[in-house]
This record gives sequence, C-alpha cells and structure tokens, in this order.
Amino acid sequence: MNKESIAVGLDIGTTKIVAMIGKKNEYGKLEILGVGKSKSLGVHRGVVNNITQTIQSIQQAVAEAENNSGYKINDVVVGIAGQHIRSIQHHDYIIRKNADEVIGDYDIEQLTSQVQNLAMLPGEEIIHALPQEFKIDGQSEIKEPVGMYGGRVESSFHIVVGQAASIRNLGRCVKSAGLELTGLTLEPLASSDAVLSQEEKEAGVALIDIGGGTTDLAIFKDGIIRHTAVIPFGGNVITDDIKEGCSIIEKQAELLKTRFGSAWPGENKDNEIVSIPGLRGREPKEISLKNLSKIIHARVVEIIEQVYAEIKQYGHEEPKKKLIAGIVLTGGGAQLKHIKQLVEYITGMDTRIGYPNEHLAGNSDEELSSPLYATSVGLVMESLRNNLNSATPFVEMKREEPVVVKQPAIPSYEEPTSSQDEEEVKAEQNNVAPQKVEEHVPETPKRRYDFNNLLGKIKEFLDNAE
Repeated sequence: MNKESIAVGLDIGTTKIVAMIGKKNEYGKLEILGVGKSKSLGVHRGVVNNITQTIQSIQQAVAEAENNSGYKINDVVVGIAGQHIRSIQHHDYIIRKNADEVIGDYDIEQLTSQVQNLAMLPGEEIIHALPQEFKIDGQSEIKEPVGMYGGRVESSFHIVVGQAASIRNLGRCVKSAGLELTGLTLEPLASSDAVLSQEEKEAGVALIDIGGGTTDLAIFKDGIIRHTAVIPFGGNVITDDIKEGCSIIEKQAELLKTRFGSAWPGENKDNEIVSIPGLRGREPKEISLKNLSKIIHARVVEIIEQVYAEIKQYGHEEPKKKLIAGIVLTGGGAQLKHIKQLVEYITGMDTRIGYPNEHLAGNSDEELSSPLYATSVGLVMESLRNNLNSATPFVEMKREEPVVVKQPAIPSYEEPTSSQDEEEVKAEQNNVAPQKVEEHVPETPKRRYDFNNLLGKIKEFLDNAE
C-alpha cells in the first residue's frame, strides 16, 4: 500500500480550537480530509489558564476531525501565540576547520544550534531561530550558503522567544489529550504560509492576523522574515466593549458584531435600529447600528494603531525596508465589515484580505477558504513539510488487530459425524489423544514514527514536566 504523508495541525486559539487533517493531492495542493472545531474554554489571550478545560476542548475538536475523516490522529503540529511572545535580532558566526571543503547543511545546523544556546531571561525559551542573510568571509547578502567555500560563516537571526511555563502548559494539554507534540510554530508564521505569495514576501509585506485574543504581526522583505510581534488584543475586546456599551450578554454582543457590525460608522444611518430579545420576560432592547459601529470603530482603531507602531519600529519608511505589497489582513477579525478601508485610512498602505484558498484543492469546502482557518491551514502545511505521518486510517488499524481463535469449551451434544468418529477410533487404536492444531496469532505491528524534525528542547521540557 502506498504510504502517503497525512498531516495534522492543531490551532489552540482564544475563542476556538481547530484540528485539521490534510494531505497533498496529485497537483501538490492541500486536500483537507477532516476538520474538527470546538469552543476554546481554557485559553485567555493565547495563553492556557485552565488545563482541564483546554484538554476537553482539544479532545472534542480532535474527535470531530477523526469522525469526519476516518483517520486516527497520533501527533500534531501546534500553533503558539500570546502576549508572552517577543522577538529579537541576533548575529552569530562559526569558524570552519577546513575552508577548502564546501559548506554543507551540517555547518548551517551547527550555527543554528549555537544560537539555540543563547542565554535568555529567566523563564524564557527560544521557539524559533530563523536565519536571515548569511555572510561568508566578509561577502555579504548571501541567501543560500550551502555549496559555497569559506572559513567564517556568519548570519543574522530573527529569534522568537516565549515563556517556558506557557510552552510547557501547552505541551501538557496536548499530551494529556492523548496526542504527541511534534512541533511548535508561531501562529503568524503559519498564517503567512497559508495566505501570502512568494512575490509578496519578496516585495515586502506585513501580515496582520486578528484573532480572538491576540493580533499577530509578521513582516517579510526579500523573502525573509524580518519582524514578528503579538499584540494582546483581538476580536474579544471588541465583543466586551459592545457588551458593556449596550448592556447585553456576551452571546448577543458577538452576534451583533458578526451580523451587523462595521468598522466604519459613517455608513450607518441614525434610524437603523436592531432589536435584541430581553432576558427572562424583560422588554426587548433596541440598539442603534450607528452607536454599535462607533464602539467597534474605537476599538479597531486602537488595535490597528498598535500594529502600525510595530510596523514603524521595523522601519518601513526607510527606502530599503519599504513594504511594497502593503498589508494583508487575515484571521476571524478580518471578516469585520469595512475593516480593509479603515486599515488603509490609518496606515496609508495598500491592504487586502488574505484567504487560504490558494493552497487548497479545488474541491475543498468553501468554508475552509475563510480567513478564520488561515492558521490551521498553515499548520497542516508545516506538518507536511516535516514529512510526518500524523494520522492512521481506522480501516488500516482494524486490519492490524490480532485474530482470536475460539476453542469450544463444552463438548457438543450432537451426534458425531462419520469423519469425526473415524479420527477418534484411530486415535484410540494408537493410544494417542487427538491433537489440536493451534493457529498462529499474529502480533500487532508496532508503528514507528520518524521524529527527526522534532523541536528537541521543547520535547525534553514536556517529558520532564510529567
């Protein structure tokens, strides 16, 4: 049987947890086999604050994905975000023993692992060490050093750092839900894989992923990641403001935001009113759509201004750092009406909404091309890159079950057949008891996984955390 790589991504967000199973089809596009979604109960602003509830939510999403796909999930690549994430720039180098040998993957791995040992603040852990341009014996702006000659190899690195305790808690939840953690990926990096083209990354682009609890930023220029940031505000703070401003419950506030909300208050007339049912026999509440848009507008402006401050910090106004492709909005918050126009107005940069449909197979469910699933699609793509076989078909598992041979415990009261009679007579003549032929019971083959690409340090953390 042809073993194909089945990938699984697990997006543990503040409002929802998504488990997605996928594989590559014959055209190299991503074919989604099953999706499971559950309400995220134990996560606040991208950080786990209730282990038990998070485990239950993960199990619910995983069970739904397994039922939809017919595959049993074994391991997952998980997205990480949260206000504890920060990024730093670092420069490092190695001196090679023999400059007459060509530079190989081993040298780049040695340089990267050297950076992994960088001293961090107490309680912090390196999540990603992403090499940018390389420099060989003083020759700069080298993108691919493998195959070249040189004695001194140096590189600037974009290092993503997070709280070790938060990473460990996330891993604990995944493990307790009965899954193996095979990789941690920063969520904006996963989203960028799903919605950005290589041309945009070359030209210079800022990806803004507006989630429920956080707004994530990733800036690319010349095809290289240049800056990442996580802002601890997302769609949930907009919902909270509507709840407080209109004196309604959270469920109603969320519905109002998604159905009638707009980031641009100018489009609503004063006489446009929506009626909300009252609680337990109370009178219905009437809410002006103009007031609703004003509440949403104020909070969205605040979020976008914080993101724009990060883009300015990167230095996009410098000619060499100019973001020609502008801004790409994705995530659940990108579905808010007129948010594209508001972002263009605040930043003065070209903006589009990012959909993950470019990488999806043509027959995919239309719902999956929503910006809501950008991170999940990106995580499945990351898992495919690692060549992991993260799920097993239920049919295959049933085939591997051992065959149980049943022996009759009580002798039959029926008349023996002539052939049975003859066998027993022969056995008595030879004074030999009739022998029972034992059927060989095959052992269940043990599945082996190739985990060469696991994140070593995080794996050790999780094992020691038990």
